[in-house]
Amino acid sequence: MYIVDINRIKELSYIRKSNARIRIGALTRYHDLETSPVLRKACPMLVETAMTIGDPQVRNRGTIGGNLCHGDPANNLPPTMIALNAEFIINRPPKKRTVKAEKFFKDLFTTDLKHNEILTEVDIPIPPVGSGGTYLKFERKVGDLAIVSVAAQLTMNGKRCKRASIGLGSAGIIPIKARNAEESLIGREITEETIRKAAEEASKESQPLSDLRGSAEYKSEMVKIFTQRAVKIAYERAMKGGKITK
Repeated sequence: MYIVDINRIKELSYIRKSNARIRIGALTRYHDLETSPVLRKACPMLVETAMTIGDPQVRNRGTIGGNLCHGDPANNLPPTMIALNAEFIINRPPKKRTVKAEKFFKDLFTTDLKHNEILTEVDIPIPPVGSGGTYLKFERKVGDLAIVSVAAQLTMNGKRCKRASIGLGSAGIIPIKARNAEESLIGREITEETIRKAAEEASKESQPLSDLRGSAEYKSEMVKIFTQRAVKIAYERAMKGGKITK
């Protein structure tokens, strides 16, 4: 077995806007996500997510690729990538392939990466006009792993939801795309009732495990509560141009 340090490959550290997409190199640090003016304008939910990771020391050293390839369902970035419909560019010279975020995580600490492959880039479609999103993390203390986390992204057409995308973290052995919750919102006006129903669907779709941070039943209830909060915030931001004002 060989361990190869790729930290000095500068070509894998970047944040670029290209047409209607954001491309991020796998060695980009959390701090770069947190402070990027490009992301703050085009993809603010990713900035918000980066701000919740660890502490300043962690954010100055940790990389987006490392976070995703670790395959930990309690990590912050996976549910956000699912909610943003991100795609991962995987390289094994001379070939490259693309995997959707929701398909990348296969099992506990296990991803779709094959032998001799590395993740080189994350490709995110810029949310269209009328979109808003948020990432909420329930934690015991600041910087801790999530007890549960929810990322929600909505695109509105007037008062009706045109698109909905919800990612759940710490809600199973892999990050979960809450498809039933999404479907319960699409085409409907966003009201307290539709938000409540979406949250209930997300809770049903979750498959949390009991551990030191709480029982499976407790986590399932927290998924419902935090999905309700996240969808409401995403809706409010979508109606206000998608900006994070806090």
